[in-house]
Amino acid sequence: MAQKTGGQLLVEALEIHGAERVFCVPGESYLAVLDALHDARIPITICRQEGGAAMMAEAHGKLTGRPGICMVTRGPGATNASAGVHVAAQDSTPMILFIGQIERGMREREAFQEVDYRQMFGGIAKWVAEIDHAERVPEFISRAYYVATSGRPGPVVLALPEDMLVDLAEVSQPQPWRQVETHPGLTQMADLQKRLWAAERPIAILGGSRWTEEAVAAFTRFAERFDLPVACSFRRQMLFDNLHPNYAGDVGIGANPKLLARIKASDLILLVGGRLSEMPSQSYSLLSIPEPAQQLVHVHPDPEELGRVYRASLPINAAPTGFCKAVEGLQPPTAPKNAGQAAAAHADYLAWSGARPQTPGALQMAGVMEHIEAEMAADTIFTNGAGNYATWLHRFHRFRRFATQAAPTSGSMGYGLPGAIAAKLAFPERDVICFAGDGCFQMTLQELGTAVQDNAAVIVLVIDNGMYGTIRMHQERHYPGRPSGTKLVNPDFAALARSYGAHGETVRETAEFGPALARAKASGKPAVLHLLLDPEALTPAASLSEIRAAAEAAKA
Repeated sequence: MAQKTGGQLLVEALEIHGAERVFCVPGESYLAVLDALHDARIPITICRQEGGAAMMAEAHGKLTGRPGICMVTRGPGATNASAGVHVAAQDSTPMILFIGQIERGMREREAFQEVDYRQMFGGIAKWVAEIDHAERVPEFISRAYYVATSGRPGPVVLALPEDMLVDLAEVSQPQPWRQVETHPGLTQMADLQKRLWAAERPIAILGGSRWTEEAVAAFTRFAERFDLPVACSFRRQMLFDNLHPNYAGDVGIGANPKLLARIKASDLILLVGGRLSEMPSQSYSLLSIPEPAQQLVHVHPDPEELGRVYRASLPINAAPTGFCKAVEGLQPPTAPKNAGQAAAAHADYLAWSGARPQTPGALQMAGVMEHIEAEMAADTIFTNGAGNYATWLHRFHRFRRFATQAAPTSGSMGYGLPGAIAAKLAFPERDVICFAGDGCFQMTLQELGTAVQDNAAVIVLVIDNGMYGTIRMHQERHYPGRPSGTKLVNPDFAALARSYGAHGETVRETAEFGPALARAKASGKPAVLHLLLDPEALTPAASLSEIRAAAEAAKA
């Protein structure tokens, strides 16, 4: 067995565990790894900023269920990447971040760009460690894969001392990582069946990670047999076909009031995979804490999440994959007490998502969404960051298939473009559309260079109203007529896209959008459609002036 450097051992381990791509910004602190990647089978995506690289790795993990791999340099590289690590933590996404580190003999001197990564990432990563010896590289990489994917998935951070990466070691590699599954017990499933038989107003809410296409299909068959209304948690709408007769809508920001009323009035909530945290719980108002008024059956792959916020009537420690296999064996009652409720819930959803509100201005986002719904394939992947503009996608687009949505439940701005690039690289045969506000887009727009370099032909819709719209909305509600710190002076985003070598067009009126989208698709290149939205069109529900007037009336 030949000796290899720590950098070579690391890349070899990634190959053994099935890493599909590395997202990185290069740095002198891990040159030995970059050199080892030169001869590896793993493609490298060279990003423009570490936050974008980490968000790409997170999106890869979100869409595939396998850890996204990110590499950055020490100090500023690591701090930039922390934005993506935070997304992975709150979104329960498997991800491994490698950080080049100072030499081992320089510690505790505040050497150039020195950071204590255990302290820095300790609160947002599942595991943070530093590999001090080259012979332990395979051990740490194997453990990183298992920690990142087991229980509640999340990010792992490994620091790589620069001198360790050039040390030589002779060591064998472990077997490839395998997903550790958790399954419910027979007694728990029997208990669940009894509760479902007795329930008069049950509803299911799907969320979290650890889902697969097979698990989604199995849960769909279960919901059909039990005539069960099914809702999806915040930015997890791809977990159930939105046009299925059992679909009740999404429990997110600005949720359908009828859906929220249905959940509050239910006598059994089956929560699978999710945590029902602040956003989907409507600021923790849907369920009482710690004892919900409704029966709560909480299914989660991490036992530490069971009882953490809500005390479930029936806690089940199982991954969605294992649980959905088990529910196939449950038998529905002969005469369900909840007959017809799924159809009623779905009718409420269709009415809510089918509305096409008119807003001020020549460009109507309702018309944009109608065209997208009519023209885009069911397997199109949609990504977005944070902002009022995302409401148009979340409320009015009907997700039909698994792995068609990548959006941060953490509400991180700038996510849409990096997420779209990662999606297109993972699924090059599918269309990928990114929704981005003008403020959101400018946080990571430099990754257009990455998209062009990797020929990731994503289509970015930059919805430009010249402001940080969500914050302006809150300002008008709480301090009407006193905007502060929210105005944006923006560039010509279409021209900027063309300067990168991408396709770029400006859309000023609704009728211009369809032809522009067709040209963007036909270009075969990354594309930016700059949608100029009237500043008054602040939300689908109310204009800026209407929000201000309502706030002023309330204060009067």
